[in-house]
Amino acid sequence: MKLVRVNMTQGKIEQTPVPAQYERMGGRALTSKLLLEEVAPTCDALGPHNKLIFAPGLLAGVNVTTAGRLSVGAKSPLTGGVKEANAGGTAGDTLAKMDIKAIVVEGQAKKGEWYLLRITGDSAELLSANDVRGLGTYATADKLQARFGADASIISIGQAGEYLMTGASIATTGQQDQRSNHAARGGLGAVMGSKGLKAIIIDKARKDVQLANAELFKTASKRFATELINDPKTGQKGSQHLYGTASIVAAVNEIGSLPTRNFGTGNFEQSAELRGEKLRELILAREGKGKVGTNCMPGCVISCRNYYVDDKGQGVVGTVQYETIALLGSNLGLGNLDDVAQLNYMCNDFGLDTIETGAALGVAIEAGLAQFGDVASIFALMQEIGKGTVTGRMLGSGAVTTGRLLGIRRVPATLGQAMPGYDPRSLKGNGVTYATSPQGADHTAGNAFGARKEVNPLGVQGQKELSLKLQIIAAMLDSTGLCLFARPPVLADPQLLIDMINGIYGWGWTKEDADRAHRDVLRTELEFNRRAGFTSADYRIPEYMREEPLAPHNAVFDVPDAELDAVFSTL
Repeated sequence: MKLVRVNMTQGKIEQTPVPAQYERMGGRALTSKLLLEEVAPTCDALGPHNKLIFAPGLLAGVNVTTAGRLSVGAKSPLTGGVKEANAGGTAGDTLAKMDIKAIVVEGQAKKGEWYLLRITGDSAELLSANDVRGLGTYATADKLQARFGADASIISIGQAGEYLMTGASIATTGQQDQRSNHAARGGLGAVMGSKGLKAIIIDKARKDVQLANAELFKTASKRFATELINDPKTGQKGSQHLYGTASIVAAVNEIGSLPTRNFGTGNFEQSAELRGEKLRELILAREGKGKVGTNCMPGCVISCRNYYVDDKGQGVVGTVQYETIALLGSNLGLGNLDDVAQLNYMCNDFGLDTIETGAALGVAIEAGLAQFGDVASIFALMQEIGKGTVTGRMLGSGAVTTGRLLGIRRVPATLGQAMPGYDPRSLKGNGVTYATSPQGADHTAGNAFGARKEVNPLGVQGQKELSLKLQIIAAMLDSTGLCLFARPPVLADPQLLIDMINGIYGWGWTKEDADRAHRDVLRTELEFNRRAGFTSADYRIPEYMREEPLAPHNAVFDVPDAELDAVFSTL
């Protein structure tokens, strides 16, 4: 396999064999290791010394169901530390089929110059991006696929990335007309913008990956897919297929952890109107282009994606997910899915993380710039982001920046990154992950919601151990390219994952080898942050969440600092 190195300063591209130390890494493991070894941790995240890395997971390119996610890594302009975000779509599988281990973008183009990176099976080139400069991600993808082919994978930024807003995301296309898969967290779209790179075009791969042991791989991958199909949650009658990530709205509200009006309470009185069941009901009842139960990656058997339509059957956005419903819905006092979907579309088109943007809007509303539940005033703020006004640039740069400039103390963030849709006061396992993950506040770094019946979400005991376990699992998923929903079979039998990997590569890995590799991801990231200047004092939950009780349980985050500091003591 090869690395594609793109020097934006010199306008040069080099394809080199993968060094031996990276051969057994994929996805997040590879992006984090490259950052530690090649990027000065104290560098300016939006300067020429940062690097932006795109890497498929170890299971990409060989038709493993749900395993085509693409990792994007860089030093984050939000957290100041290591960051990986990933997205579905077709780019991850396509790069793997081209024998590309990673794309490494370094340096910076001259100010005012914007480029496209086009990758074919055997070559890569930089082209002018003048014809798509200033466009949103939807129009960018449409225009580039019209030019380079409908089956090309497009990776792009919108206006937020061009403006270097630190809440900016990176969009990837999927099958047919699918547009809105986002590597959303950490402001990586701003890093892409800082390079002068508007989009990447990846031609469809025309060859298959050669397997080291086809029989071993076929047996394991088939069993993996079969178990997902037969699972009561991920199968065709399961909640994750029927309602997608929105299936948990009611449960999160029930445990009192649903962010409501800038994380002011854990229950939302209109939560029933935001539930996954309501989402599915609306889409199916409206004639037109609406879809439920589709996939974001080719061959996914879970198919949790939806495509939301308005009351006239016209397409709005796909897919409306739980985190978006929580941060752009209940967190802003909005109980109408039509409003949430429109805000979702605006974020996707501008190229913004819906979590970071929703949290920033919540803070701005608390400061009096709009009103909770007043969709017109909230839409007006969103338009400011697209226009690139001073107010818009503030909001597009995230919750912490917005709070600092507006004088708001109640900012739901850790390590500079906004919290996802679970208040840590009533789901304390997530609070431990938010506080201690080298990735900042991120549910995909180790979400304790699924373990709420194993460890009391309101208690202190067991949260440290639970968070470490979940963070190791997250590192495994992100490094293999697997979707979070696909974890049950490989957690029930880790040998299943080992057999798929050995079937592809012939490494002879054991379960111990894999466990060591996944733990090493966290060690690598913690070391990067240590070199960047992070101390234990940075890995904390906001002070107000330790003091301000959250209704309905009147809970505060009271996991002791000593417990937070000891999370990785057994890593």
